[in-house]
Amino acid sequence: MNSTRRLAACVAAVLAVCTTRSAAQDSTARSAGLRVVTLNDAIRIALEQNSSVRLARNNVTLDSLAIRSARNQFLPNLGLSTQSSQGYLNGGGGSNDFSTSVGLSSGITLYNGRQNINTLREAELTARASGHELGRTRQTTVFTVASDFLALITEQELLRVQQENLTAQQEQLTQLEAFARAGTRNIGDLYQQQAATAAARLAVANARRTTELAKVDLIQELVLDPRQDYVFVTPPPADSTLGAASFNLDSLINVALQQRVDIQAEMLRVEAARREILIAEGGRLPEVSASIGFGTAIGTAGNSNFVSQLDQRRGGSIGVGVSLPIFDRGAVSIAKQRAQVQLENETLALRDAIQGVSLDVRRAYLSYQSALEQLTASDAQQRAAALALEATQARYRVGLATFVEVTLARATLVQARSAVVNARSSLTFQQALMSYYTGVLDASNLRLGR
Repeated sequence: MNSTRRLAACVAAVLAVCTTRSAAQDSTARSAGLRVVTLNDAIRIALEQNSSVRLARNNVTLDSLAIRSARNQFLPNLGLSTQSSQGYLNGGGGSNDFSTSVGLSSGITLYNGRQNINTLREAELTARASGHELGRTRQTTVFTVASDFLALITEQELLRVQQENLTAQQEQLTQLEAFARAGTRNIGDLYQQQAATAAARLAVANARRTTELAKVDLIQELVLDPRQDYVFVTPPPADSTLGAASFNLDSLINVALQQRVDIQAEMLRVEAARREILIAEGGRLPEVSASIGFGTAIGTAGNSNFVSQLDQRRGGSIGVGVSLPIFDRGAVSIAKQRAQVQLENETLALRDAIQGVSLDVRRAYLSYQSALEQLTASDAQQRAAALALEATQARYRVGLATFVEVTLARATLVQARSAVVNARSSLTFQQALMSYYTGVLDASNLRLGR
């Protein structure tokens, strides 16, 4: 239970990624008449429009119809039959009479080797499996949307880093222009700074393009109109401060095997395959059925009136029939062998699913530990790079460092800040991946930290 709560907390941390500009984005979008899409909106749209979700939902509907069909096999049938005849060319004293008969009949299967019972149980198991598969498909869709949102947030943060670098480069260029006019700095430093500023401007353009492409990925995932403009609002920061979660590999695997609905679906399909064997074996047992019928007839040959004929010719019957298969040309044996092969296939699929889930959790666990180390290292690198740039700039102002050293120190800081953004994004993604692989990601219980 503790592992499940920690994983659920990670889901909240994943979907509540920090941002300081969501309100500005929202007001800008509304003033421009753009369509604003929040994370909640994106998940709702994806669950409605995603083809995989809709196909899985249709499979659930079809399996529910199979249950209705299997239940209806326990009900009696009811049929109405009628037959009319008119005699012609009856020579030798014969008569050309007209007659009509009407009959009502009903029948019900009393016993058929429990085939109808096992068919109903198989349909119920299959429907439950389809329901679990629909749940997993919904989880996959939610995870994909959250991942795309996270990718967009990461690109926006990288764009912000490049924009701040461009601002710093432009301020440095302004200072060097003043120094060059005063003759206190070499003109070569000015040219180098102009080149660095142009490079920073190019980096901003590339980062902005990558951000727009991340928006295109979200538009594709949500099946939105590509001709319309959208603003995807980043969730605000969470209220609680969730530190780096601590996981235990054995506990994670146990949670995954208990919570993963696709594993549960495979187990149900194994049980359904066993029912198919019982259905095939029922073909060797006798079938007992009951029937009841009632009918009457009228004709022109008699002298009685219409009502009298209906009363005189009415009749009914009640019967019980027993059918015992003796030779079915091997149909039962073939059906049983086919069901046994299907059971083995489903058993292998379950085994592979359990193995695959366990390995996915192990990979996610290792990747999460690596992401923690990367974030720690990148934070240290950013602090050191900031101090190095500050010291290099101080030395440059008093003439103890060259402009090349300042440029390199600034580039190192930009690289370190970008590494921190990527490391935080990677850690958040690995937390989401852990929740997804362990099966605790629930679209109905998302917390966005609002």
